[in-house]
Amino acid sequence: MKSPKPISWQQQNDEYLRKALVWLRLRLTWFIEQSAGAASTIQPESRSAQQKASRRSSGRDNRQAQPATGTDSVSEKQLARAAEELAALETLDQPPALVVLRRNLGLSQFESEVLLLCAAMEFDTRMASLCAQAQDDVTRRHPTFALAMALFAEPAWDVLSPERPLRYWRLLEINQPGAQPLTTSALRADERIVNYLKGLNYLDDRLVPLLLPLRHRDRTVDLPPSQRTIVDTMVRQIQNAGSLQAVPVMQLLGPDSPSKQLIAAHTAAALGLPLYRLPIEVLPSPPSELEQLTRLLMREGVLWPFALYLDAYEAEKGSVHETHGAALHRFLARSSGIFFLDTQDRRMDTGRASVAFDIGKPTQAEQHLAWDAVLGPRQNGTAARLAGQFNLNLPTIHQIARTTLASSAVGQQSIPQKLWEACVVDTRPRLDQLAQRIEPKASWEDIVLPDPELQLLRQLAAQVAHRTRVYGDWGFAAKRARGLSINAMFAGESGTGKTMAAEVLANDLRLSLYRIDLSAVVSKYIGETEKNLRRLFDAAEDGGALLFFDEADALFGKRSEVKDSHDRYANIEINYLLQRIEAYRGLAILATNRKGALDSAFMRRIRFVVEFRAHGVPERKAIWERVFPRETQTATLDFDRLARFNLNGGNINNVAMNAAFLAADARTPVTMPLIFKAAQAEFRKLERPIYEADFHWDDETEVVA
Repeated sequence: MKSPKPISWQQQNDEYLRKALVWLRLRLTWFIEQSAGAASTIQPESRSAQQKASRRSSGRDNRQAQPATGTDSVSEKQLARAAEELAALETLDQPPALVVLRRNLGLSQFESEVLLLCAAMEFDTRMASLCAQAQDDVTRRHPTFALAMALFAEPAWDVLSPERPLRYWRLLEINQPGAQPLTTSALRADERIVNYLKGLNYLDDRLVPLLLPLRHRDRTVDLPPSQRTIVDTMVRQIQNAGSLQAVPVMQLLGPDSPSKQLIAAHTAAALGLPLYRLPIEVLPSPPSELEQLTRLLMREGVLWPFALYLDAYEAEKGSVHETHGAALHRFLARSSGIFFLDTQDRRMDTGRASVAFDIGKPTQAEQHLAWDAVLGPRQNGTAARLAGQFNLNLPTIHQIARTTLASSAVGQQSIPQKLWEACVVDTRPRLDQLAQRIEPKASWEDIVLPDPELQLLRQLAAQVAHRTRVYGDWGFAAKRARGLSINAMFAGESGTGKTMAAEVLANDLRLSLYRIDLSAVVSKYIGETEKNLRRLFDAAEDGGALLFFDEADALFGKRSEVKDSHDRYANIEINYLLQRIEAYRGLAILATNRKGALDSAFMRRIRFVVEFRAHGVPERKAIWERVFPRETQTATLDFDRLARFNLNGGNINNVAMNAAFLAADARTPVTMPLIFKAAQAEFRKLERPIYEADFHWDDETEVVA
């Protein structure tokens, strides 16, 4: 014989509601009959006392279970049997929704009966008629506080208080037009509460536009030890708090929001809770609106338990208005629950107890292991190179690997290159207001330098390429905390090739190149330069960019003796720069034509110093031989003759470009006379003397190349 199919909670809840409606109809019918009988036999002055006695004699313990139909009279046995059956269902291991709501929101027995009366209007069409009969008014086809106090046992006047659960949690909607008394105003159960009592539980649709579910597809991936420790600590603190009111706000500090969201998602998952994101910009400023939203969220936290991720970091990046901070403070001060606060720096104005955690990306070794895990045997050393160059969080590593490996157009041999390119694009900093992005096109074949300087550049590129092996595998990073950044200073006059050398390095290392716009970084206002530099380094910290500080002496000048507050703040900026340039993970190049103006502390922290001297005749000849692209049609050019002009590489490029435009206008190849004409214009610009003999050319020797 088959065992009976177990009854689900939904079936039990439906049965409870059915019996509750039976009891409520019996109760209303009994009240109507008692009121009618009293009206016909009792003198008016005695009715009030009789109604009170009737309510006491037919209280909660005397409720019965048979429905009232038509004009059938209700006996005390029926009320008692209905009350007993209802009470039996409330003691089940999985209590019905109304009982859960009563316990979690602190409702009294009388308040839960009032709520049931209001919700019954949605469940049973007969209730409206019974309410009208009970109130002896055909227009009052709705519940009121006055009806509830007359109908149920042990009525309490404090149910009307805004601080009691029915009104505090907005379980009821009160329609109180004009000067109508509160006790006779129509009551209606909130739609969300009605559905909850019926067993339909969902996120309140008034919150759906504000809350964004945070469901990380990488949540099932094991966190690295450095982040798993933080998750375990937060879980213990939440579990040991004892109550939601005692749970501190978890402040997640730092600029890496994806890592913070992943850690919060793992913490919420460990607690068995969904996680929702709420940007603090959507918190309303008016106190009344903020209070309404706060109570709605707190009520929802009881009906649909969840953890809330408060995103303040995005607002901070956009110069958050003070009202946002005030709204956040008030919201947290009047809330209880599990909150993760995403912020750059620790906030002291949270309005309640909080604990702070510095959230960073996984360590380089952990990133190496993550790349190993997602790439598998096909990597061929790719994981080490990617972890050594780029500083990525776990979601980004998984996303880049999934996208690249899933591409059907990618062949096995090109996977490392595609992965590298994807990392460069992902780590490309958002520096539009502080820096100019340069597309590097120059290669080693294009640059002309003396051999010692050229070898220094190649050493610089080699150190960037092999720093993972030296720092990690060979133990240098474990032995020292400072001095691991790779940087260089390019010193020399304008036009000697400093920018081209930066392009060569960026092209060879396959990195994005950014020229720092000093006019946007340096500010006359105290503290603004430091703030701009912080944004600059933070944005470029992931390692996919080469920062090129042109005219670096404007930023990295010598510290001065402190004579006033401006000197003090200027020195603070330089000290901050010293720390960031030393800790910067990417490649930073400082270019200057005033090497002696740089602070000596910077010189100690510079790994390479490359001198770009004025070009000699051999270098100038080599530059002239390479300056015209292969596609440019030229006549026979005397490079030895052109090399005699005392011009630097930048000036030579100007002359070549201007000569090409002259040739295009004349519809001829680039000829020596056209180059001479362009060179004369360059000499005038440089305010140098012009000797006509130096610019004479015999046209008969020209042959189109």
